[in-house]
Formats: sequence, C-alpha cells, structure tokens
Amino acid sequence: MTIEAPLPGSPLQTACCIAGGGPAGMMLGYLLARQGIDVVVIEKHGDFLRDFRGDTVHPSTLDALESLGLLDDFLAIPHTRQTRFAIQIGGETLPGPDLRFITAHNKYLVLMPQWDFLNFLAERAKRFPSFHVMMNADCTDLVRDGWRVTGVKVATEEGERIILADLVVGCDGRRSTVREKAGLATRDLGAPIDVLWMRVERRPDDPPQTFGSIELGHFMVLLDRTTYWQCAYVIPKGAFDGIRARGIEAFHAELREGAPFLGDRVNVLTWDDVKLLSVSVDRLRTWAIPGLLCIGDAAHAMSPVGGVGINLAIQDAIATSNLLGPALRERRLSMATLGRIQRRREFAVRVTQAAQVKAHRRFLAPALARSDRSSLDAMKRGIRTFGFLRYVLAQFVGVGVRPERPDPAPS
Repeated sequence: MTIEAPLPGSPLQTACCIAGGGPAGMMLGYLLARQGIDVVVIEKHGDFLRDFRGDTVHPSTLDALESLGLLDDFLAIPHTRQTRFAIQIGGETLPGPDLRFITAHNKYLVLMPQWDFLNFLAERAKRFPSFHVMMNADCTDLVRDGWRVTGVKVATEEGERIILADLVVGCDGRRSTVREKAGLATRDLGAPIDVLWMRVERRPDDPPQTFGSIELGHFMVLLDRTTYWQCAYVIPKGAFDGIRARGIEAFHAELREGAPFLGDRVNVLTWDDVKLLSVSVDRLRTWAIPGLLCIGDAAHAMSPVGGVGINLAIQDAIATSNLLGPALRERRLSMATLGRIQRRREFAVRVTQAAQVKAHRRFLAPALARSDRSSLDAMKRGIRTFGFLRYVLAQFVGVGVRPERPDPAPS
C-alpha cells in the first residue's frame, strides 16, 4: 500500500517529524495524532512489504491496542495465536515459555506479517487530520540552527524536500541515518551470532507449537505461519560466507540436522530464499540532543533472542507520547523533557540487553561450538531442575521489564 502525503509546498512545517515507518514510528505517529499534534512520518520505502521482519505482536502490545480501542479490529486481520511454546534439545522436546500466567490481560502472542500490523496502524492513524505519512521519502540529513536540530532533508521521487519540525524522532532502525547525522555515540555490547531467515513448507503432521530446536552445532527457531514455517537459523558471527562457499546442498544438510522433522522440504531452498540478519546489540549513550530524540532500534539495537525488539520499540513509542505530548502541544519542548524518555526507558533496555548477551554466551555460543553434547545435556538438566523459570521467561518475553500503557487522549 502506498500512502501519499497530503501536504503541499516546500518546506513542510510540523510539530513532530518521525523518521522511519516501523513499529515505533507508526505507533508514535498514531499516538501523537490522537492527541491532536501535527505529525509527519517519513518512510523510505514505497510500502511495508518487506519479509523476514519481526512478525510477533506481544501481549503487552495487545494490551496497549486494547486500551486504545483497536484490538478487536486488529484481531480481525488473519493471524495465529500462541500461548505455550516448546523447545527441542538433542532430540528431546521440553516445555518452554508458558504465557497463561503472565500479568498481561491478553495472555497470548500474535503471529502476523509485520506489514499487516504497520498498514493497520497507518490506516487508523489517517483518521486523525493531524497525521501525515510520506512514502518513498528517505531521510538523508538533518537541518540545524546552531546546535539545535530543526528538521530533516528528505529525498523523494520529486527531489529533495525539507521538513521543519519542533522535534525530529529517529525511528529508522539499527542502521539509523538520524543517529549517524546527529553524531550520537554508541556503546557496542557485541553479538557472537548472525541469523539466516527463510521459509519452509509446514505440513499438518508437523509439531503443533512454535518452538526452538537445538542440536549439536545448530540452533533454529521456527514460527508457525499456518502454511509455512518462518525459520531463523542461528550461525556464528560472520560465518555466512563460509556456509555459502560449502554449497547449497551442504546447507540443506545443516538444516536437516538442526530440525530433522523438516526432512527433504529444505531441498527447494536457494540462496535467494535465505536472508542474512547481521545481529548487533548496542545502545546510545545519549538518546537526545536539542530538537532530536532516538527511540526503538535507533536508540538500542536488540538481539533477536526472545523476539522482544518490537515490544521494546512500541513501549518506547508509548512512553514518548505520554511524556512529550503535552510539551509538543504547548510548544515548550526542552532538553529536560527529552531526557525523561531515556531515564524512563533505559533501565528496561539495559536489563533486556544484559539478558540477551548472557544468553549468547551461556547458551547459543556453546550450542554452536560443535564440540560435545555436554552443553546440550546441561541445558536439559537446567530446564528440568528450574522448570519455574519458563514462567519467568514468559513474563520477560510477553510483558517486558517495564510495560507502558497509553495515557487517555486529551478531551
């Protein structure tokens, strides 16, 4: 779907310009427009149809949609739901996270293509007259007045445009142009893994749950998309070139070892079907400078471990709307106000990233080492001995460290 911006003339003027139409950008745009704040979301692509993005909508996000009165319409979109998960280790299936006992009202996870989620938010946001979105609009630079950011330069099909704004919000992901042009310093926490994404046919007699599969030297996560599995195959950092050099048949054999029940179905995959996600875990030391704020992956790139990156990005957007909405409406935005976003959200980010880094070191790296089965046996013993941790993990994944709820819309 291509959405045209209804704003004529150049330069454009708005209260808030959001760079990036992903989950954080679209949710923030919706929430600000709901408060009557003029907002422009710029998205460099012509639509949201990009595959192998995070396709999970977590319970805390479902609760937020419910509080906004959007949940019933959202759930009318085709989707699958998941409440309990299993993990297969060394050929043995063990219980994984169980969402039935989490603190959220909606105790399940929704699997839905991210483009459907983004289209839904965009369409609902367009009902507010103060919401505008520009597709095929790529942020290339910042506009400044001295030290203060006052807008962005945007490459469009019609040429360069300038959008002037009281606030620019970078929601343009882990390769953020906004944070690069702002010169914001990043702390890299390191990630020893990359992920290969692909689709594999799903059959009626396949395991009924979305689950992880760990075999010696292999780690896979399989998301049930009804007619196919969306597969995430974890590899050591930088190993993809070597995997390709061994040939596609050798890769097929690796996948069969990682998830034996897939069998010969993997043989239809070509390299064009395999998408590389280069994993990074980092965060900005400072999320804001005068006139500019970064949230979501632009402020803190997350590992795919737990699939919580989208959840945190949406919680960032909700907190930003709650804390900045009144200041944007009254034209009294200050660095003190912007700093409140980082102070509120950084603890959740730090705790989540620390857990992901520990999972990399304690579980993923040993599992991929291809040395002996002791690491797999240790994982199985741990799951049996500390079974209650699957409920803790469910709370961590489904709700997060500091869930956010949208404030009521001003009357």
